[in-house]
Amino acid sequence: MFPIRPRVRTGAVIAAIVALTAPLAVACGSGQAGPDTLVIYSGRHEGLVGGLLDRLGQATGLDVEVRYGGSAEMAAQILEEGAATEADLFFSQDAGALGALGEQGRLATLPARVLNRAPEKFRAADGSWVATSARARVVAYDPGQVREEELPESADDLLDPRWRGQIGYAPTNASWQASVTGFRVLRGEAGARAWLTGFAGNQPQRYQNNLAVLDAVDQGQIALGLINHYYWHRKVAEVGEENVNARLHYVGGDDPLALVNVAGAGVVEGNDSPDAALKAVEFLLSEQAQRYFADNTAEYPVNADVTSARHDLPPLTEVQSPDIDLSSLSSLQETLAMLQEVGLS
Repeated sequence: MFPIRPRVRTGAVIAAIVALTAPLAVACGSGQAGPDTLVIYSGRHEGLVGGLLDRLGQATGLDVEVRYGGSAEMAAQILEEGAATEADLFFSQDAGALGALGEQGRLATLPARVLNRAPEKFRAADGSWVATSARARVVAYDPGQVREEELPESADDLLDPRWRGQIGYAPTNASWQASVTGFRVLRGEAGARAWLTGFAGNQPQRYQNNLAVLDAVDQGQIALGLINHYYWHRKVAEVGEENVNARLHYVGGDDPLALVNVAGAGVVEGNDSPDAALKAVEFLLSEQAQRYFADNTAEYPVNADVTSARHDLPPLTEVQSPDIDLSSLSSLQETLAMLQEVGLS
């Protein structure tokens, strides 16, 4: 079983998220950008996209300065700085942070020629941002402990007592938090809280990140793990599929467990370099950049004509996911509060 649109508005400005998340850690190129410098606030990790953003400068001739941090924190910083921000482009790890800035009017409307490079479900309805790559939530499983016919067909199957203590998740991971926001959008506040309470009661195992979850499944320490698809594909590329015990299961359908989220970009409203920022977005949607995502990060390119030469990914068009407006994943503050309430933060 291998497509995304209600809308939940932020209950407060996303800057309040800072109080609930780790302190902002920003890597700056110079601290004070020059007037001819394109400044990118990146919520994507330097280890993943640093090489690509180096190519951006080379391919476009732009003088690029990148400041790295978490997507929610970088969005909060743009809001806090207001019209004085040096950010020209926001490059986000997830759609929620982009949606939050769009709701606050801090992103400029992108032209149709740019928006149309991505499928409709992978761009903002108001044209304020466009996806650059996509990732699917999947269930990693140990085939030594779980037969294929026993694999969960929905999120509710994870509440079965048979999985008590046998499911791994990464509570501080942004993708886990976004998936919980997806639960809230799809099932409402009461429905999401009920599922989270049941999940917490099944004593899931906490890990530092998705890779640690995958390793625990791979080593047979747990039966199931909630991760993004690309962690498995990177591991296979590194050590060979014959040396990876864990396997992937796509739940599919309109289940919250099948969420496909995106990384994306938006041009900051009123920035000093609008033409350069737009050129950067176009680069991120170019064949060169899309191939980088497909081959280097094992994400799904949003350009359907680009496929990976390195990773054997099922086509994105065949990966089923809930019909949800990805901009509605902006209410992270409420998600973090709910996770704290039920003991899953």
